[in-house]
Amino acid sequence: MLTDLYIKNYALIEQLMMKPHPALNIITGETGAGKSIMLGAIGLLLGNRADLKALLNTEEKCIVEAHFDITAYHLQPIFEEENLDYSPHTTIRREISPNGKSRAFINDTPVTLETLKKIGSYLIDIHSQHDNLQLGNNLFQLQVLDTFANNQSLLESYQQTYQQYRQKQKAYLQLQKEHDAFAKELEFNRFLLEELQKANLKANEQEILEQELQRLESSEEIKLKLQECLQYLQADELAINPLLKNLMQTLGSISKFSPQYQELRNRVESCLLELRDIAHEIEREQENIEHNPEHLAEVQSKLNEIYRLQQKHRVSTITELLTIQADLDQKVQKVLNFEDEIQALQNEVKTLEQQLLTIAQQLSESRKAVISPLELEIKSILADLGMPNATLRIVQETTPPQPTGIDNVNFLFTANKGISPKPIQEVASGGEFSRLMLAIKYILAQKIALPTLIFDEIDTGISGEVANKIGNIFKQMAKKHQIIAISHQLQIAAKGDHHYFVYKDDADVRTVSRIKQLSQEERIAEIAQMIAGTKVTESALASAKELLSSA
Repeated sequence: MLTDLYIKNYALIEQLMMKPHPALNIITGETGAGKSIMLGAIGLLLGNRADLKALLNTEEKCIVEAHFDITAYHLQPIFEEENLDYSPHTTIRREISPNGKSRAFINDTPVTLETLKKIGSYLIDIHSQHDNLQLGNNLFQLQVLDTFANNQSLLESYQQTYQQYRQKQKAYLQLQKEHDAFAKELEFNRFLLEELQKANLKANEQEILEQELQRLESSEEIKLKLQECLQYLQADELAINPLLKNLMQTLGSISKFSPQYQELRNRVESCLLELRDIAHEIEREQENIEHNPEHLAEVQSKLNEIYRLQQKHRVSTITELLTIQADLDQKVQKVLNFEDEIQALQNEVKTLEQQLLTIAQQLSESRKAVISPLELEIKSILADLGMPNATLRIVQETTPPQPTGIDNVNFLFTANKGISPKPIQEVASGGEFSRLMLAIKYILAQKIALPTLIFDEIDTGISGEVANKIGNIFKQMAKKHQIIAISHQLQIAAKGDHHYFVYKDDADVRTVSRIKQLSQEERIAEIAQMIAGTKVTESALASAKELLSSA
């Protein structure tokens, strides 16, 4: 419920503070005194667009702030969903700067207008003759039916299953789509894969083959050069090895004269042994070198295949080709495994669909069971509100599964005898709309915790007796819900737990709107004036006292 309301620098309101009663609050005042201006300011808390023209003083900031006790509304999940800190005592604030910039806050956290609308809709419900579009909305009509039937638990179960069903159905359709796309490319991908597999590629193979090709193509030159190396080492008297042998022998002949000469001799011997080993290695390499046209052709063919595949796939390394091969293999295998995956998902979708339809049928039957009692109860309330011939007929139609079940409902209404009920938006006048909505909200108020209900002059153009009935309904609803009613009817005004009076103050250079809570004596005077006009008589005062006493 609304515990505090503060409005500053909005339209004709210089500054307004209000602490509504938890039950029934009545607001009266002269036409144009500012009652509707209050609603405009409250509308800013519900996410309505701000207008710079609304500033009373264009050099100061406009502030509208409200404090709520939201303990009964169970809004923790909504706050979590919007990443807001939850508090049972919540503050909503809207600011309009002189430059036209608008900001919104919930518990001092900046929020978007969308978030403000979402949270605000749970806290305040403004109802006026010009705000009845909701009544013609089929989704709202379905919500009325579900509330009357106490379907909240069943509806939540359905919606959870519906969400799971839709997710699995989406996954199934996506998998089917992928299968169709991959299936079209299967043969081509399989051809590319087999071509790469046939090439039997190995990492670093290209570098090894290119080196081998160079060796094979230069075999004659290599053989001649190796022969030349052998000649340098050992072929004649001037070769390295015979000379080193002579050097070793010469040093050996003088080694007896010094250990150092012996060391030099040994070192030469080591060099000689190493060079002899090198010579043997060169001989073996020379023997292995031979012109082999067949092997050369094989290496050239393998390299040509590698180059062709690289050009075809627009890459430059075998590593990249192997990556493409792995990717193609995965695509081909995926298509081959698709059927099992699709079948498994299809089975899950069918199972969830069956569960969904079972719950949906229970929900539909529950709705159907309360249609007649709801029609009768609304008819009875409308009769009390001065519409004895009014009839509401609720038409239920079956639909494919949707977020709210397998039902569409349509409220058909007539206020006149002998006239067939038609869709509400086609037949109801503003006053009839208001009383029908009041009857519905009165019924809902017995089932769930409603937000603070603000009724804006829905009693316009009705008789005193009907006004008394509306006042009684307000009083009954106010036992469990906070009501704020802007009214011109004294029968309703007398029912209030708090009575506020809105008036224009011309004492300063600028006219402003003000509001004050009336004392008991001031209430008597205000209601007496509503009875008699500007000239209040003793009988009017007596009638006012009697009305307040009986209320």
